[in-house]
Amino acid sequence: MIADPEAVGDRLVLTGRIVSASNAVLVGELDGVEVVYKPVLGERPLRDFPDGTLASREVATYAVSEASGWDVVPHTRLVDGPYGVGMLQRWVETDLEQEAVALVAADRVPDDMLHVLDGVGADDLPVSLVHEDTAALRRVAVLDLVTNNADRKGGHVLERADGHRHGIDHGLTMHVDHKLRTVLWGWMGRRLDAEEVAGVARIRAALDGDLATVLHALLDPSEVDALAMRCDALLARGTFPEPAAGLPAVPWPPF
Repeated sequence: MIADPEAVGDRLVLTGRIVSASNAVLVGELDGVEVVYKPVLGERPLRDFPDGTLASREVATYAVSEASGWDVVPHTRLVDGPYGVGMLQRWVETDLEQEAVALVAADRVPDDMLHVLDGVGADDLPVSLVHEDTAALRRVAVLDLVTNNADRKGGHVLERADGHRHGIDHGLTMHVDHKLRTVLWGWMGRRLDAEEVAGVARIRAALDGDLATVLHALLDPSEVDALAMRCDALLARGTFPEPAAGLPAVPWPPF
């Protein structure tokens, strides 16, 4: 890891752990702010991503989100904490009455939701995976396209009471090879709107300036180049893509 992490020492007070996560995810407080801390020591090795890089990829995705101007990713930075270097992210409270991504009975897809795929639920009955059709969620999907997110599960979308949508868990991003796996396929073939085009253009412009400096401290140079190429390709195409043939399109499990 190249970037210089912030030393937080005893300021980071850990209060619990999210045991359902595949890697170590600890929760606590830093200077009175609720946070999530993911130490590199708690990252499980993966077959297709370099070891010890997930925290840097989370911070890199936050930097790209900031360049877009959309506030998709909560504030994220590298720290040297109680269990060593890791990712620290602001905790976001969600509105439990909202579901941006959901499983519904196959014959009861709401009119305001977009259908993604069909399957069988835990009770062996047909279900459909759906997501909302909102500008806030579309921006999450666009960020996933440029960052090559391989793990956009339904549970990785946080619903705010005001309708804003945050995306979290971005350790599997920025790979040079195509890795896009997401539950947000409802806009396939639709044109990007003016603000989505502008957001991608802001990211691409930032890659010719300060954003490139930030990312080169977090990623391999080839991954920064690949990010720029994905921005260029998306701007040239101007539409949401379809899944790549022969590759998995949805992460498992989807939630």
